[in-house]
Amino acid sequence: MTETWIPKRAMFIYAHPDDVDFSVAGTAAKWAQDGCEVIYLILTDGSAGTHQPDMTREKLVALRRAEQEAAAAVVGAKECIFFGCQDGLLEPTLDLRKQVVRLIRQFRPQAVVCGDPRRYFSGNTYINHPDHRAAARVAVEAVFPAAEMNLLYPDLLEEGLRGHKVNYVYISHSEDPDHYVDISDTIHLKVEALRQHASQLGDWDPEPRTRQRSADVGKEAGIPYAEAFRRMQLKPPESEED
Repeated sequence: MTETWIPKRAMFIYAHPDDVDFSVAGTAAKWAQDGCEVIYLILTDGSAGTHQPDMTREKLVALRRAEQEAAAAVVGAKECIFFGCQDGLLEPTLDLRKQVVRLIRQFRPQAVVCGDPRRYFSGNTYINHPDHRAAARVAVEAVFPAAEMNLLYPDLLEEGLRGHKVNYVYISHSEDPDHYVDISDTIHLKVEALRQHASQLGDWDPEPRTRQRSADVGKEAGIPYAEAFRRMQLKPPESEED
């Protein structure tokens, strides 16, 4: 199934600066172009993401935040929120879940986009980063049932942050995708967003690989370029909230 519905607001919840851009920036750009209010929630500070011997954690945090903000601007995201958890040590704690619930209730997105908490391996050459799994798990567990249950966090309700039920959860990197977003008109923005992450790319040009992978996914849906998801419907789109 290919995308036809566009959310009014969408929250992209990922672990590191650059995770959104490598994974789903084409979708973020497409939705933003069609009037969606796109919010990025980046859970870690990116402080461990380098092999440069002369780099410090403080310098890298500032650099990667600036890179992510530049990439978000390329795709048209309205806001980029950084939680600043330590890179490499992310845990899906109850406290972190509540922080994510707070933002879901505040922004009230119709769609939440995140990774797949079940993904440990890809083929026999890639072990998924534990931060990716932790971010995906906390996102899914914040969406359901926590975000919608007023009595679970009465203090949030007292602040005026009432429960919110998301329409759809879009799970990227799933081994059983059932939904495709056509990014043929925004593949160039995905590439440009990736290029903002110079600290991670070095001299590597992301365009050939990004276009090839997106084309391979697109073949599954009969379109030139696509991003694939497992899409969970928690309530029908006609039940959107403002």
